[in-house]
Amino acid sequence: MSSFNVKNDLSWHDILIRTGLIIVTTALIVWLMPRSNYANFKIERGKPWIYTDLSAPFDFPIYKSEEAVKIERDSLMRQYEPYYILNTEISGKEIRQFYKDYNEGIPGLPDDFLSIVANRLRDLYDKGIMNNSDYTRLHQDTTRMIRIINGKDAVSTPIKDMYSVVSAYEQIFLDSSLAKYKDILQKCNLNDYICANLTYDKDRSETSLNELRNSIALASGIVQRGQKIIDRGDIVDKKTYNILMSYKKEIERLEENKKGVNLTILGQILYVLIMVTCFTIYLTLFRKDYFEKPRSIAMLYSLIALFVVVASLMIEHNVLHVYIVPFAMVPIFVRVFMDSRTAFMAHTTLIMTCACILQHPLEFVCVELVAGFTAIFSLRELSSRSQLFWTAVLVTLASGLSNLSLEWMRNNDLLNISLSEYNYLIINGVLLFCSYPLLYVIEKTFGFTSNITLIELSDMNKTLLRKMSEVAPGTFQHSIQVGNLAAEIANKIGAKSQLVRTGALYHDIGKMMNPIYFTENQSGINPHEKLGAIDSAQMIISHVTEGIKLAEKYNLPNIIKEFITTHHGQGKTKYFFVQYKNAHPNDDIDELLFTYPGPNPFTKEQAILMMADTVEAASRSLPDYTEKTIRELVNKLIDAQVAEGYFKDSPITFRDIAYAKTVLIEKLKTIYHTRLSYPELKK
Repeated sequence: MSSFNVKNDLSWHDILIRTGLIIVTTALIVWLMPRSNYANFKIERGKPWIYTDLSAPFDFPIYKSEEAVKIERDSLMRQYEPYYILNTEISGKEIRQFYKDYNEGIPGLPDDFLSIVANRLRDLYDKGIMNNSDYTRLHQDTTRMIRIINGKDAVSTPIKDMYSVVSAYEQIFLDSSLAKYKDILQKCNLNDYICANLTYDKDRSETSLNELRNSIALASGIVQRGQKIIDRGDIVDKKTYNILMSYKKEIERLEENKKGVNLTILGQILYVLIMVTCFTIYLTLFRKDYFEKPRSIAMLYSLIALFVVVASLMIEHNVLHVYIVPFAMVPIFVRVFMDSRTAFMAHTTLIMTCACILQHPLEFVCVELVAGFTAIFSLRELSSRSQLFWTAVLVTLASGLSNLSLEWMRNNDLLNISLSEYNYLIINGVLLFCSYPLLYVIEKTFGFTSNITLIELSDMNKTLLRKMSEVAPGTFQHSIQVGNLAAEIANKIGAKSQLVRTGALYHDIGKMMNPIYFTENQSGINPHEKLGAIDSAQMIISHVTEGIKLAEKYNLPNIIKEFITTHHGQGKTKYFFVQYKNAHPNDDIDELLFTYPGPNPFTKEQAILMMADTVEAASRSLPDYTEKTIRELVNKLIDAQVAEGYFKDSPITFRDIAYAKTVLIEKLKTIYHTRLSYPELKK
């Protein structure tokens, strides 16, 4: 079908639904995607490099480690000389004040001691006095130097030659000529004449410090674009570790410096939009019926979004390896509940979407696509639990072999194999074993029914089937025969044989409520002889409504309930309808009293069951069983169903119906052991 015709076939409602699905799915996936896909790896010194070969995508410097930079910085800081301005006016001011306060001399001391003390104060000021806090901080390292600015000159001076306000005061009493008069001098409060004459020059000091820091080279080399950094499996040594950390740091710096429109987000939106749109177009062109079943669409888009989100979160937070995520679960679930082609398309969409968030997506795509193909091929028809076990084993083996082949092609070395990825693939295989219990979750969440569930429902020991075999044995045998016939037809025309077989077992369970009213359960007594045609018709029709009640009571899946309601479609109970019409030729007949509630079959399997049910029931009334009578019966009944339009809503074809006739004829011939009619000898 061309795109033009598809567009014309779609209503605005259909277009809005598809557009909404695309937008919602794309928004959810992109919202949780990592914004940078360059440095999504974990660097461990002394461990093997578990990722693919890494080459520099651009030039970047090899930054020194923080430890090396700290050592250099500490070494240079020992050369740092802070600037202090010498205030020459302070010494003169304080000494003049001293002379003024003691102009009559120091009590208890000779007159010449006034000049001696003044000279000692002048010597202290000449060497330099700084405040106590600065002195305490700088004096911890006695080798430190400071620069004293005196006018236009800046002279480097050892800190050990400086004084604090406290140490300058103490220095006065260390003078031999003044020490013996300490008690007298202490009464003079000489500390009042000692204050800091060295002031910290913040501007000059910080400028000098910045120049010193800027002189530290943060890089020890450069990696050029295209240069090999490390191969997968190589041990991350100290040198390579610094290069990898430099690469990661440069990526982060480039990301922070980006301005304007974030092209990463735009690129992700566009790419995911393309992938989801392509998948939606596939469904629109080739699986339009899935849009009629909300559960199908919900499961498909939910699975794709869920696994992409899980992979994104793992990469964003560097949690283990993305190979641990069991992506093959998606094709397993889609194959079990839908079909192989849709499983392939869903898996491809998932893997290609995840690939855009990986640094080296090629190997991931190759390995995961092979895993998905293996899962699809191994589940051509799910009929036992063991199939899921072997599917997990085969997927693990196929993934491992794919990864091994890529390693050999890349390394050209038979023994140079990194085992870490195979450990992740084995864990992936173990997680695939969870597919079986998760199938039940998917069934209950989205309303599907798997083949395993159908097989379990087909167990004759099930309460409902066992009860039917006891209460309505004729109906039970009829259901088994119909199931066998319908399954043969399904196998012939490519329908779901297990589904139609299980549906056949339950299609007449409503007859259990009044089994004696149905021919196959009668033994010489026919209660319809005491009823009118309308009442008899209503009793026969009631087996459909009663069957639905029983199905709901025993929690049968909806897909089985549909066989109960459609196996007669909107047909009539013709025996009683004709009987009543013959008895009342001139009366207006309410045909609804003789009509089954329906609906008519709307799947291929339901159409098969209708044909098999009608033919098997009618075949019991044949007077003799020859190939001719059986063929005429089958053709008559099925042609009448086609003519009355019972299959208009079903996707069954005339070719399928022809095959169904052939199967029914051959199977009925086998069942009733038809033989050739021997000619009589003429007298």
